[in-house]
Amino acid sequence: MDLSIIIVSWNVAPLLAACLDSIAAAPVVRVAPDGSTAGSSGPRVEVIVVDSASQDGSADMIRARYPWVHLLAERENIGFTRGNNLGLARAQGRHLMLLNPDTVVHGDALNRLIDALDARPEIGIVGPRVLNTDGTTQSTRRRFPTLATAFFESTWLQGYAPRGWIERYTVADMPDDGTFEVDWVQGCALVARRAVYEQIGGLDPGYIMFSEELDWCRRARDAGWRVLYLGEAAITHHGGKSTEQVETSKHIYFQESKIRYFRKFHGRPAAWALRLFLLLSYGAQLILEALKALVGHKRDLRRARVATYWRVIGALATGRWARPITH
Repeated sequence: MDLSIIIVSWNVAPLLAACLDSIAAAPVVRVAPDGSTAGSSGPRVEVIVVDSASQDGSADMIRARYPWVHLLAERENIGFTRGNNLGLARAQGRHLMLLNPDTVVHGDALNRLIDALDARPEIGIVGPRVLNTDGTTQSTRRRFPTLATAFFESTWLQGYAPRGWIERYTVADMPDDGTFEVDWVQGCALVARRAVYEQIGGLDPGYIMFSEELDWCRRARDAGWRVLYLGEAAITHHGGKSTEQVETSKHIYFQESKIRYFRKFHGRPAAWALRLFLLLSYGAQLILEALKALVGHKRDLRRARVATYWRVIGALATGRWARPITH
C-alpha cells in the first residue's frame, strides 16, 4: 500500500462526499476493505474514515455509496486527535495522510505528495498548497512559534504585531507555488512517512484539537526529519465546518492547545505567562463587549460574545476542557 488517507469526520456529510468523490477521481488505485481495487493505474491508496458519532447519516452514506472506504464508525465523538490515532493504527500504507473531510483533492496532488517523499528520504512530512473556497491560497505553512508570536497570533493584538513578525511565522516571504522546507504544516492535509510514525508515535492525545500537527512536526524535526511544503500539489480546504458548530469550544481548545505546546517545548514559566496573558486578554474583551451591550449596540451579538468569553476565561483559569469535538 503506497498511501493511507485518514479522514476524521463529524456531521459534514455533503462535504465528506465531495472529498471522497475527489479522491475517486484522482489517478490512483483505490484498495477496498475486501482487497478489491478500483481506479486507474497509479499508486495504491486506502481511505480510512473515522466517523465520530455523526448524527447526519455520514456512516450510512459511506456504506451505501463508498464501499471502497474503510469505515470506523465510533459510538461517541472522540475528537480529532484520538480519531486520527485510531486511523493511523489501522493504516497499512508506507505513507500516511491526514486529510480533513471538508477538502477537495485536485488532479494528481496525491501522486505528487507521494513522489516528493520517495524522491527525498530525509523528508519525513510533506504538505500541499492549500486553497480557500474562492481559489486563493490558504496559509498552512509555518515556522515554529516563539512566545512573542503566541502573544500576537490569533489574538486581538495581531493587528499590532511588529512589522514582519506574523509574515515570518506564516512563511509569507516564500512563493505559494514554490517547494521549500518549513518547520511545520497544518493538519488539514499532510502526509507523513511511516518511518516517522514508527519512530515518534501518533498525535499527542493531550491535544483535543489544534496544535496537534505542530507538536507532531516538532517531534519529527527533533528526531532529525525534515518538513517540506509542496506548492505544486493543490488541495482545497473549505475550513472549520465542524468547529463552527461549537464556537465556544473552538476558542477553548485553540488556546489550551497553544498553552500545552509551550509547556512541552518551552517550559512551565512560558506556559504560565501565556495563560496569564490570555486571561487578561479575554477579560478585557469581555468588559468591552459588556459595555457595548449596555449602550445598546448589537445587544444579542454582544451578549453571545460575553457568554463565550466568560466560558473561555473559566476554562483557562481552571484548566477544564469542554466536550471533545473534531474539525
